[in-house]
Amino acid sequence: MEKGKISSLQMSFLMYPTIVATAILGVPSITAKYANTDLWLSPIFAALIGYLTVYIAYKLHKLYPKQTVIQFSEQIIGLIPGKILGFLFLFFYIQNTGLVLRGYGEFVVDSFLVKSPISVIMASMVLLCAFIVRGGIEVLGRAAQLFVPVFIFPIFILILLLIPDLEFKNIFPILGDGIMPPIKGAIVPGGWFSEFFLIIFLLPFLADMKKGMKHGMMTVFAVMMTLIVVNLMVLFVLGSTISSKLYPLMNASRYISLADFFEHVESAVMAVWIVGAFVKISVFYYASALGTAQWLNLSDYRPVVWPIGILIVIFSLWSLPSSMDVSRNDIGVFPLQGVLMQTIIPLLLLVIAVVRKRNRKGTETT
Repeated sequence: MEKGKISSLQMSFLMYPTIVATAILGVPSITAKYANTDLWLSPIFAALIGYLTVYIAYKLHKLYPKQTVIQFSEQIIGLIPGKILGFLFLFFYIQNTGLVLRGYGEFVVDSFLVKSPISVIMASMVLLCAFIVRGGIEVLGRAAQLFVPVFIFPIFILILLLIPDLEFKNIFPILGDGIMPPIKGAIVPGGWFSEFFLIIFLLPFLADMKKGMKHGMMTVFAVMMTLIVVNLMVLFVLGSTISSKLYPLMNASRYISLADFFEHVESAVMAVWIVGAFVKISVFYYASALGTAQWLNLSDYRPVVWPIGILIVIFSLWSLPSSMDVSRNDIGVFPLQGVLMQTIIPLLLLVIAVVRKRNRKGTETT
């Protein structure tokens, strides 16, 4: 079904923007609602979910090396329950690809292309992603390798340009209300860290499998550090007003002004967002197409790429009508749904698989 191979470094390049792209825009304001000035501590607690999810995915992969969760769930819990669980995974990923696409469209329309139809913006992105998904895992890996430096560089420049506007006193008091506010603030980014379970669709195609776990853990750490730095930047610039902003990083970037000449660098934030959203939607799209083909026992996933793309656009148009609803979904629905589908259920599958393997060994020895 998939003949291509990628390196574990390319897997990291795929997963880093998949998590960071959407997390750096809206999540700081959501985290600030609970953690206040301690929002920079929340990614540390949220990253624990990421580490656990990578560990679970890798252990499941070791038990079933050439299979994804859609295939081995049938072996772990039986054919019919496995098919039902596989359908739930596919519905989750296709629906959330639509929600990511909707968030991308809302941001572009709200911030820049105010008079453009959102349907055209979203459909053009899906069309672009469809071509790269049809190209296969190697094309996806090489595209990520090309685009990730383009993704990271504007963030780095943005941080440097914001240095004159930083108010370091905004960080105080540290843990003024105890440890619970940053832990509560970690619930929402925890949903993003659970997306590391997507590596289960990439691990079977790694050329250097032994480095898979190491690079997965390193990517979790890189995402955690990025979110800490971004949260600190917006805290130093915006102070206690973060929670009232929809896109705090965008608001912070508008403070940049060098010699009354170098201004309006929010276009750099948009560039970061578009590149990151492209990689993220492509990874979700690839997992959905590959998983659907495996669920239907097809010999190739490419025939389902276009139908899945149409479904993604339909979900993006029907799911959430505005940017406020996107934000509400990010706070109240996705974190719990994400952790349940991508951390808790895989953990249960791993426990059942390990127990069944031990029981099988026990019966063989007796």
